[in-house]
Amino acid sequence: MKKILSFFISALFLLTSVPLSTKAIAQDRAHILKVYNWADYLDLSLIEEFETWYKEQTGETVKVRYSTFDINENMLTQIEVGHEDYDVVCPSEYIIERMLRRGLLQKIDTADFARTHTPNWLRNVAPFVVKKFQQMATNDDDKFNLANPSLRVSDYAVGYMGGTTGFLYNTDFVLPEEVETWAALWNEKFLQKIYVKDAFRDVYSVLIQFAKYDDILSGRTTRDFEASNLSDANIKAVEDILIKARPQIAGWEADFGKERMTQGKAWVNLTWSGDAAWAIDEAAEVGCNLEYVVPQEGTNCWFDGWVIPIYAKNVRAASYWINFLCQSEVAIRNMDETGYVSVIGTPEVLEGMASEEDYPETVDASYYFGDIVIPSVDEETGDTTWIDSKAAHLNHVLYPNIDVIERSILMHDTADRNEAMLEMWSHVKGNNLNWKMLTFILIVTALILLFFIDKKTRQWRKHRRRQALKKRRAPAVS
Repeated sequence: MKKILSFFISALFLLTSVPLSTKAIAQDRAHILKVYNWADYLDLSLIEEFETWYKEQTGETVKVRYSTFDINENMLTQIEVGHEDYDVVCPSEYIIERMLRRGLLQKIDTADFARTHTPNWLRNVAPFVVKKFQQMATNDDDKFNLANPSLRVSDYAVGYMGGTTGFLYNTDFVLPEEVETWAALWNEKFLQKIYVKDAFRDVYSVLIQFAKYDDILSGRTTRDFEASNLSDANIKAVEDILIKARPQIAGWEADFGKERMTQGKAWVNLTWSGDAAWAIDEAAEVGCNLEYVVPQEGTNCWFDGWVIPIYAKNVRAASYWINFLCQSEVAIRNMDETGYVSVIGTPEVLEGMASEEDYPETVDASYYFGDIVIPSVDEETGDTTWIDSKAAHLNHVLYPNIDVIERSILMHDTADRNEAMLEMWSHVKGNNLNWKMLTFILIVTALILLFFIDKKTRQWRKHRRRQALKKRRAPAVS
């Protein structure tokens, strides 16, 4: 009887504890924010500050679980196929576009900000960036076939960092006029001194503008159209350009190109402005003189942005995370930490990034900050100077002049042409056996052949000696 009673008590405990455990887990998950970001792309001290700020704003506690990825597609696979419950992630623009198309995003909850009397800092994003993001949902040839082509992309995605694609070059060996065009890839002077970013979308989007430059200038086509026109003819045109440039290209790099440049081992690097800004600063410390330029034919404006996947469990905290990062002072700290340029276009950021001492030349950055003139007070002397967004002393690598932006495009998802693009990239990279590599392969192959020939020769000689010995030892036949 005691055993039966004990059994029922145990069963009752299990039945009541399972729902309680499930409920407890759900409650714990409501106080966890899973953030998925690129490596080295955040001032990590901000995480704890966000947790404190979130409690002040909402009265709720939250613990950030921060993890990083290094490839857009890997991150997307985890969400789309693995249904990972990341609450907020930071993909590049073409992946944001793909996630929109595939219904993998949910809206950012900005309505909750008003309920907690929290300022909506998403409005700090430069209007120029908002317009660029909106291009993800509209296209002349309707190739994206989004369920709702009139959707506001800003409801689902908010920019974080951005930049351009151009040439980083060593001024000790390269003249400015030699890299003012993408044709620099063909310059025999740069034999085995060029590294190209291993990113086929970025490379395609700039080189197709080079291939179609005459038509663009004459008005027969536009940059935006050609960048999204992934026809066989366009893909072949870019492939031909890269094959012609093969002798000059020392390699394809995902991240080490900037190190090659700072070490003086390369003279030219087709790369992103963020990597260029980092390399220029690093090189200056060791006496290596680097500069960055956007060739005249055009460039792409690339962006990374924050989105909330459909499998997110804590949409509220995710929305506040995005809002928190859009504060001017937070943006400045992230720029100082990462070396990339934030999409926040406020007067505070303009003042924080402007420096006549560091950047004697001026740029017209009114496209980013609006047409404004703001005062700046020197903390030591109390003197007031005025910063004009149309002639601001800014880092031109991070904030290019307006004429550069006017010849830029937004990079789109390759969608159903992805396989054709990858095939083109494979042809170009696979055929890029420079003479050093080819010589190395031939030498190794020859050594391997000589080894096996020598081994076989020794075995044959040994066999002959054994046969001869057997004959000598064999008894004579009477």
